[in-house]
Amino acid sequence: MRALHIASTGMMAQEHNVEVTSNNIANMRTTGYKKQRAEFQDLLYQDLRRAGSSTSAQGTQVPVGVQIGSGVRLAATSRVMSQGDLENTQKDLDVAIRGEGYFQISLPDGRTAYTRDGSFEMDSAGRLVTIDGYEVLPGITFPDDTKDITISSDGEVQVTQSNSTTTNTIGQFTLARFINKAGLEPMGDNLFLETEASGAPQVAVPNDEGYGNLLQKYLESANVNSVTEISDLIAAQRAYEMNSRVIQAADDMLSATSQLS
Repeated sequence: MRALHIASTGMMAQEHNVEVTSNNIANMRTTGYKKQRAEFQDLLYQDLRRAGSSTSAQGTQVPVGVQIGSGVRLAATSRVMSQGDLENTQKDLDVAIRGEGYFQISLPDGRTAYTRDGSFEMDSAGRLVTIDGYEVLPGITFPDDTKDITISSDGEVQVTQSNSTTTNTIGQFTLARFINKAGLEPMGDNLFLETEASGAPQVAVPNDEGYGNLLQKYLESANVNSVTEISDLIAAQRAYEMNSRVIQAADDMLSATSQLS
């Protein structure tokens, strides 16, 4: 009976939907996290009577055919790359991006990763690094006697050293943009990798045309709306229950048929 298979694909689809929603909820407090959305497609159809087929020698045609679908499948888990809220942290090395762009991160294997997570630290050599110790590109090193740090909206890094009132510029942030930022590959740890789908990175300084600017002592929170996610979770649960009832109904029909004498 087709209904059993069709309903089973619906249940599997809603399982994936719940998994995506649960991941969004789990990352509600993850800095720079971008929510995912499950997208579905219907499966192939079986034509029992094709629309437009001839019904007589005089050339009359069937205006509407008879098609039976075979269910649904998960087509993609796209990312919603909208801006998250900015939260004040009062920490000098925390930097948020307002608008387009990604920080560039040098991985230990030589690859470059990209992130919206600007919770940076200073390592033992004075380099600006992520919380995992990966260097932030193009590379910013602070003097040993750094007293005050200022990061401007256009990415210029200035410091005041001990026993001095002079401000010195020691580095410059750059941002990377992608033609299709939804095509970036997530690798965990709040990092993304370039793919053929995303296109090559286009690098410029903050505040250039088409690029965002920076805000020191702020971090970008996840763009996850708790109310929306809970309502999506309830809708997925109800859809799963309805598909399970279809399976129960199909089973009852088969049972009734088998008992016919």
